[in-house]
Amino acid sequence: MSISNAVLKKTLFATFCLSLIVPLQVARAQSPARQPVVSYEEKKRQANDIAVTIVVSGISCTCARFAEDIKNVVNDLRPDGQRVLPVLGVGGLQNLQDVLFLKNIDMGVVDEDNLRLLKKRDPALYANIEQRVQYITKLYNSEFQVLARNDIRSYDDLRGKKVNFNLKDSQTEVTADIVFNMLKIDTVRSYYDNDVALKKVIDGELAAMIILTGAPQALYAKVKKEDGVHFLPFDERTLPNNPNVKQVLADYIPAELTHEQYPALIPEGATVPTFANRAVLVAYAWPENSPRYAKLARFVREFFNRIDQFQDSSRHPKWKEINIAADMPGWTRFKPAADWLAEQRAIAARQRGPGATAAGNADLKVAFDQFVDQYAAARGLKSISASDQELLFAKFQQFLQAQQNNAGLRAR
Repeated sequence: MSISNAVLKKTLFATFCLSLIVPLQVARAQSPARQPVVSYEEKKRQANDIAVTIVVSGISCTCARFAEDIKNVVNDLRPDGQRVLPVLGVGGLQNLQDVLFLKNIDMGVVDEDNLRLLKKRDPALYANIEQRVQYITKLYNSEFQVLARNDIRSYDDLRGKKVNFNLKDSQTEVTADIVFNMLKIDTVRSYYDNDVALKKVIDGELAAMIILTGAPQALYAKVKKEDGVHFLPFDERTLPNNPNVKQVLADYIPAELTHEQYPALIPEGATVPTFANRAVLVAYAWPENSPRYAKLARFVREFFNRIDQFQDSSRHPKWKEINIAADMPGWTRFKPAADWLAEQRAIAARQRGPGATAAGNADLKVAFDQFVDQYAAARGLKSISASDQELLFAKFQQFLQAQQNNAGLRAR
């Protein structure tokens, strides 16, 4: 029986349609269930619920690199995760005021001396600032670094000379103003950014420039030996006739710059004495039952729980100086940070068992005393002042690590 052309065409067309429809139905059957649609308002709520901000001084400062490291380690962009947003600010002193006054700033990296400076400037306005802005942890030491022409041998040689104090209202300018006023050293001050200032020092237009930041400062990687510059030392030996040097070292902490930090500027095996300001991560002390407090509490827990991840060699070398248990005189610890530390101490005590804590502390004291004796003997000192404890803490950690490494080698 023959089939008409019309019927044949209809049959072929139907077959063609089925060839399209059947795979489509199979694909639909195999595809996963569609995710529920999230509304604009819900997405907005989720984004804001997980975000916290950290204001830092500028893109080239150590604090910016720390904030970036924190972001890279802590960030989790899921709806119930954690997001850290670094914000570029002006300087440590302004960062402290931004945490205190700006609506959308949760945390900031500030310097230890900012608290007493604001209270001194306006005792009424900042009377209880330590209750409103509280510290989470000490981060690192910001070394006071004065790069000068080779014909300038000491701070005294800067009298009447052109010296760059970094940008106006920067943390460098704030601390340098305090220190040079204490030392009663008058200079012709300028306020160029660091890149411009470095060129002017090398060209001889400036006698020196000051940077307060965690060493090594990336800018100085550009400097070569033939540029004719060096770091000025700061200690009682190089400023023997200035009675206020002791006060500077009491207000701040003794520190040193090393060849490892600046191989083109400091000979191998040598160090340059200076002082440092502690950089501190602070937060606004929201009421404990508020959503902002809950967000910060979650951040603190995530940050502290992952603190070991910041010791990786890919992170900034200054992470080796962090001591989340360190107390900051004059500051109040943010409660979520204090609670986390208390929990960890309790866990450690349970793991060690009764009586182990006292024995461990005794062993640690013996080791530290041994280290202090060696440190003092190597430098011809009869004793180590209390103001040197911060510098010695970092060195003691290196000493313990070396001891552990040696023990591991012997075990092999």
